[in-house]
Amino acid sequence: MQAAPGASLNTSDSTTGRPSGRHLWLFAGIAASAYTVDVVTKVVAVRALTGEPRVPIVGDVLSLYLTYNSGAAFSFLTGHTEFLSVVALVATVVVLWVARRLGSTGWAVALGFLLGGVAGNLTDRIFRDPGPFRGHVVDFFMLPNFPVFNVADICINIAAATIVVQALRGVNVDGSRHADPDADHEASAS
Repeated sequence: MQAAPGASLNTSDSTTGRPSGRHLWLFAGIAASAYTVDVVTKVVAVRALTGEPRVPIVGDVLSLYLTYNSGAAFSFLTGHTEFLSVVALVATVVVLWVARRLGSTGWAVALGFLLGGVAGNLTDRIFRDPGPFRGHVVDFFMLPNFPVFNVADICINIAAATIVVQALRGVNVDGSRHADPDADHEASAS
């Protein structure tokens, strides 16, 4: 059986408006896993790659090369680390706030990866040199003609792609679907 256009596919508890537990657990599990993998790989990269030249992994396609980034992706806003730290802190709070309404598996995945990635890079900005909220992010994956990146960056990109898919599918965070404007127009014309 298919829901009517614009009908809710919300799997949250309709009596309390709370999100389903399975979506919150999925969100938390993905966020914790992504964050842990990011932090651990950065620690290993710093230990293994400090002072080392580029280490080819897959020919010239994928290499490991340790670098520290004071900016955002693609070295955007280099030198504005304090600003980026505040943006990441706000993003973390916003993701946690939005997650309270989770009723969609796709959104649980997207927000989990987003939180894990943002928190991973924020951890570097808070705890790495040159100091709190000015720390440089550890990057170590290198592709040809592409900026060096890390696991947190991968997670943020997975989140962005998943959010785009959810938006194109018309799925809201709570699991409901966007109303079909053509169906609403036809219904009102009848």
